[in-house]
Amino acid sequence: MSDIDDVMRVERAWTEAHLRGDVATIARLMAHDYLKIERDGSVSDRATTLAKYTPETRYWEKAEGDEYSVRVYGDAAIVIGRWNARGVNNGEHFDYAARFLSVYVKREGEWQMVAEQSVEIHKV
Repeated sequence: MSDIDDVMRVERAWTEAHLRGDVATIARLMAHDYLKIERDGSVSDRATTLAKYTPETRYWEKAEGDEYSVRVYGDAAIVIGRWNARGVNNGEHFDYAARFLSVYVKREGEWQMVAEQSVEIHKV
C-alpha cells in the first residue's frame, strides 16, 4: 500500500468518525500538537477542538468528503478536498460545503493530522 493510500485511509476514517460521533477515533487521529484554523481566523489546539465534539450537543446527519488531492513529502502529506456536512450543533442546524486543507505527519509508522483549515463554499 502506498503512502497516498495510507493517508486516504486515515482521511476516510476521520470522516466516518465525524458521521458516527466517534470522538475517541477523532482524538486518536489528531496529533498531540494538532492545530485548527477556525472560521474566524483564530487558532484552536487539540484540547479546545476536541471539547467541541460533545455528542450531546452535536449530531451529524451527513459527513462526506470528495474531490481529494493528496501530496506526500517524505513523512508529511497534505490533503485538499471538499467537505459536505449536515446536522445540528448546539441546537443550531448546519448544512454546508467547504474546501479543506489537512496536514498529516507520519510518526512511529502512523499518519496523524497535525493541522487543518476549511473555507465554506458559498452557493451562487
